[in-house]
Amino acid sequence: MSNVLPGREAMMTTYNPPNIAFEKGEGTWLFAEDGKKYLDFYSGIAVCAFGHAHPHLVKALKDQADKFWHCSNMFRITQTETLAQRLTENSFATSVFFSNSGAESNECGLKILRKYQESKGRPERKRIIGMSNAFHGRTMGTIGAAGNPAHTAGFLMDDEGYDQVPFGDLAALEAAITDKTAGIIFEPIQGEGGIRPAPAEYVQGIRALCDKHDILMMVDEVQCGMGRTGKLFAYEWSGVEPDVMSLAKGMGGGFPVGACLANDKAAEAMIFGTHGSTFGGNPLAGAVGNAVMDLMMEDGFLASVTEKANKVRAQLEELIAKHPKALVSVHGIGLMIGLKCVVPNGDMLLELRDQGLLCAKSGDNQIRFLPPLNVSNEELDKAIEVLDRVCSKLTA
Repeated sequence: MSNVLPGREAMMTTYNPPNIAFEKGEGTWLFAEDGKKYLDFYSGIAVCAFGHAHPHLVKALKDQADKFWHCSNMFRITQTETLAQRLTENSFATSVFFSNSGAESNECGLKILRKYQESKGRPERKRIIGMSNAFHGRTMGTIGAAGNPAHTAGFLMDDEGYDQVPFGDLAALEAAITDKTAGIIFEPIQGEGGIRPAPAEYVQGIRALCDKHDILMMVDEVQCGMGRTGKLFAYEWSGVEPDVMSLAKGMGGGFPVGACLANDKAAEAMIFGTHGSTFGGNPLAGAVGNAVMDLMMEDGFLASVTEKANKVRAQLEELIAKHPKALVSVHGIGLMIGLKCVVPNGDMLLELRDQGLLCAKSGDNQIRFLPPLNVSNEELDKAIEVLDRVCSKLTA
């Protein structure tokens, strides 16, 4: 007899989910078909930036759905033109390419790094430097850039023109730059490899190296961007600007949309015909993306993210002192929080879920908390109560 859960026989076995299916969500809560409710501090991997069924986002999607869904980029799409203008007005960038996901946004950025060098008469400069413990997606290009053997095995024929250096090691990065280097890609805050912010001086050093060697600096803000850190974009904490940036996840609040942003220098080579997408930036995506920006740019909203982050970080520090046999340290910026465990993080994850709190694992034996950015203080307190209870149970 098959051990496959009912209804999953037709699915590829690339995922192994628990036997939980949700039927609705309200704000920070998800409700399963069996009636159990969960406090969602996972947010679909930092996607549901304003929780579930936010009325402003729902209305934007329904209003556009009643008009038309798709026309392709063979025609103007005013919804995404407006979104592009809003993104550029609030960032370093001067132009935007819309995609459907973070991986696609990164693919566009990686192409820009190489195309820039070709446009300058340096076609031999194709190599791109990434960082250890990075994650940029699961396409052929993005797994090459991250270089994780668990993701590249069986797929890549060679290094595909990518190099990796230790994250945070500026000397190693400088040593890796050659006359074949096109650009550098990194996450201002690593997510999958452990919640690890890049120090401001490190990002500033990368910027200086890129300027020195005339190579492009690309930041992957698929997870850490769109208000997650308390600033609209995580690179802002460093005081310097990239040439290219990838976005997705939170920018659609749950609707699939991504973007690759670039300054004039980087985008100059991306002329007509160099890149494209059938679905990227369709009217539905544009409508929801603008609705997310409405909420994100409200006066005081980003400051509220920082206030809540400071509150929960202080509470987590208290729990670390209370449960030294369960917890080690807290990491991250804003509401992108990593909690390093003494006990196996898989055990912690399962016990938290059983107690009604959803979160994710990360590298370095961390638990990752990614609550909606509009999470209430009461919901933060509830999560701390559950974590306190679970730590006591796991170390009893």
